[in-house]
Amino acid sequence: QVQLVESGGGLVQAGGSLRLSCAASGRTFSSYAMGWFRQAPGKERELVAGISWSGGNTYFADSVKGRFTISRDGAKNMVYLQMNRLKPEDTAVYYCAIDRTFRRVGVRDREEEYDYWGQGTQVTVSS
Repeated sequence: QVQLVESGGGLVQAGGSLRLSCAASGRTFSSYAMGWFRQAPGKERELVAGISWSGGNTYFADSVKGRFTISRDGAKNMVYLQMNRLKPEDTAVYYCAIDRTFRRVGVRDREEEYDYWGQGTQVTVSS
């Protein structure tokens, strides 16, 4: 059974930073791309950042480029989302997800390409 557990969310002032962590188990983590999605109230869930299984390809939504970075640690089965210069519009529940395809080339931005999700962690950025 695949499990993804996020941590690191919280309340931060605009301009501040947070690092989200996702611990994965139950699948050969190092062979699957990972994604961080977010969903704000009244909005659809969107891919914020993704990293390929090898770590050689990354994806960032335009709204977070230059502020967020994504990384993975295969030895620890962890994926991280470093969020800097946070804005109130970054407020959302953040989810990590694992790609359903073994060693897919690149990163996909559609939810349907991910088959397991964490429970989510709330990030609130105050102005």
